[in-house]
Amino acid sequence: MSMSTHSQSDEDSVLAFQAAVKSGPEQVKMALSDENPAAGLLECGVDEVGIGSAIAEVYAAACILDPSRRINGLRDSKQLTPERRKELSDRIKERALDFCIATASLEEINQLNVFGATMLAMQRAVGGLKLKPGIVLIDGNRLPKLPFPARTIVKGDAKVRVISAASILAKVARDEAMLIYHKQFPHYGFAENKGYLTQFHLASLKQFGPCPVHRKNYEPIRILLSPAGPEQQLKFITAELHFPLTRPAATLSPSDGERAG
Repeated sequence: MSMSTHSQSDEDSVLAFQAAVKSGPEQVKMALSDENPAAGLLECGVDEVGIGSAIAEVYAAACILDPSRRINGLRDSKQLTPERRKELSDRIKERALDFCIATASLEEINQLNVFGATMLAMQRAVGGLKLKPGIVLIDGNRLPKLPFPARTIVKGDAKVRVISAASILAKVARDEAMLIYHKQFPHYGFAENKGYLTQFHLASLKQFGPCPVHRKNYEPIRILLSPAGPEQQLKFITAELHFPLTRPAATLSPSDGERAG
C-alpha cells in the first residue's frame, strides 16, 4: 500500500515496470457483458483525477478491495462531500488488500501531453501494487498499456465498487495537494476550484498571469502567455470554455463554476 510521487529514487522501479509492460501479455478489453469476472479473481480498480485541471500533476490510484471487509457508501467520488470522501479514503486504506496512489508530474504533462501523462500515472499506480491483479478495471475509455488483463468501463467510477474506491483515493490525495498549492499561490482559489478554470480562476489569471504550477501547454494558459492583449486573450478563453464573464471579478467566488475532477 503506497503513495507514489515520481522522483529520481523511483527510476529503477519505473524502468523495471516498463520492462514488464513490454514483455507482458497482451491486454484484454472485455465486452461489457462480462461485468463480473470469475470468482476469486483479484480485481484492481483504477481511476485518475486532475486531467481537466489547469494546474500541477495528474493523480491516479489503483485499488484491490478485500471482499471479506465490506466498505459501505462507495460511489463516484464527485458525488460525495469532501468530509465523506476523506472518511471513505481512510476506510479504504485500512481495509483494502492493496492500493497505490501515483502521479505524473507537471513536467511530464508538458512533455507527453495530459493524456499521455495520465496513462503514465495509471501505469505507476498499478505497478506500485504489491499484489498481482487478475484483471484491471479502468474508468473511462482509454486503456494504458499494462502487463495484466485490463478493460475500460465508461463511468466505471459510478458502476464498479473497486473503481469507485480508486476514484476516492485519487480525489482525496489530489485535493490535499491543492490545499498546499493554495497556500503557496493564494490568488487563484485552488483550495476551492482545484485548479479547474472557474470564472474566478480565469479572472485571477487575467489579473496575475499564470503561476509556476499552471500547465503552460494547456491551451487557455498558452493563450494568456501569447503576444495578444489580455482582453483578447480572455475573450478567446472564455468563448472556448463557454464561461462568459458577465460579472465583475470582485463578485466572483473561488469555487464559482467549479467542475469536479
